[in-house]
Amino acid sequence: FAARFDDQVRAAARAAEAAVMAGGPLGPLHGVPITVKDNVAMAGHRLANGSRALMENVPATDAIIVQRLKAAGAIMLGRTNLPEFAHRILTDTPVFGTTRNPWNLDHTPGGSTGGGSAALAAGVGPLAIGTDGGGSIRCPASCVGAVGLKPTLGTIPFESFPDSFGSYAFCGPLARHAADAAVMFAAMAGPADLDPWSIGRRMQAGRVAEEGAARGLRIGWMEQVGPFRTDPEVARLTAASVAVLAAEGASVEPIAPACFADVFSYYQVLATAAHATRIGPLEERWGDALTPALRESIAIGRRWSGVDLLRAQDRRTVLFREVQALFRRFDVLATPTMLKPPPTVDAGGSICTEWYAEIAAPLYPFNLTGHPAASVPAGFTAGGLPVGLQLVGPWLAEQRLLDLAALLEARQDFASRRPPL
Repeated sequence: FAARFDDQVRAAARAAEAAVMAGGPLGPLHGVPITVKDNVAMAGHRLANGSRALMENVPATDAIIVQRLKAAGAIMLGRTNLPEFAHRILTDTPVFGTTRNPWNLDHTPGGSTGGGSAALAAGVGPLAIGTDGGGSIRCPASCVGAVGLKPTLGTIPFESFPDSFGSYAFCGPLARHAADAAVMFAAMAGPADLDPWSIGRRMQAGRVAEEGAARGLRIGWMEQVGPFRTDPEVARLTAASVAVLAAEGASVEPIAPACFADVFSYYQVLATAAHATRIGPLEERWGDALTPALRESIAIGRRWSGVDLLRAQDRRTVLFREVQALFRRFDVLATPTMLKPPPTVDAGGSICTEWYAEIAAPLYPFNLTGHPAASVPAGFTAGGLPVGLQLVGPWLAEQRLLDLAALLEARQDFASRRPPL
């Protein structure tokens, strides 16, 4: 945790209990404890983004998703740790330290929603608010054996991203169970006038229907993504989960689309240019008080020209159209969530590195295209580390993905396992 709200939580729990005893109407998340990532605004609570530079930053209002979850009855446990400004898929900060994976403390719970995923796995709270600009919901879900959903662009409003029109960042739920993720997703989703992509979006059902979820679906299975090779153990476990879907009536076709071969080259331009533009002024003031890997990303982002940036934006559109063409052939795309098991806590590597380009190759393409993508548990390595399967759908197909997640959970029962700690 970056901050805990113990006294407020106890008071909210007593009020929630009294409401139950009074017999009045209750929200779908009444009394349910939820953790909030330290880059989502909460009125009156410091929003540090894991940085010394923002230790005095206290928002006056709640983010829209916080407002909605509170209205549904949820109780906010506290703020969870993230890498500084969510810049990598490990979770440590200069101010709040290193977050470790409850399955093995030498390994990361992923990032950048690593505090939330660690809390889930450790049993601290059943639900977590995550954000995802390059895999930051799906990576930590995979690393701890949870369900994590990056929704379609705009399905859950994310008004705090500076460029609403060019956004590739998302808010979404992490949960131990698919059904819980569905309830949380429904509470978060729906239009908001501050997010242009959300306008006109429908509300969500908040339930899953696992039986028959795979029957008749056409699944494109990508064991490898782009030029990168998947760890053999990860490949074996995720292929076994895809085989479960085939046994449940889906048709599965192995594919290797060429459109994913060079995505990192332009994702890196967009992501590092964003760091240089938005965090660069803080780096000029705070210098080496910021994480070295973040400073490296800022330095890379300053090298790009306007031509480089516009070319990357254009390539993003090309990728979207190529993925849309895949969805004319398939109802769902399946990949390993991560190409390797959870790294150790000292693995390093921000979003500007080749290490990230490889290990997260299945993740960042779908930030750029806006398609919904979920990580679901796919088993454990011989060393006891969780591995995830990523399911990707057409725009607005979140229900399909959650139903498939519930089906896999019921057939494989990985969700019943708990860390040894």
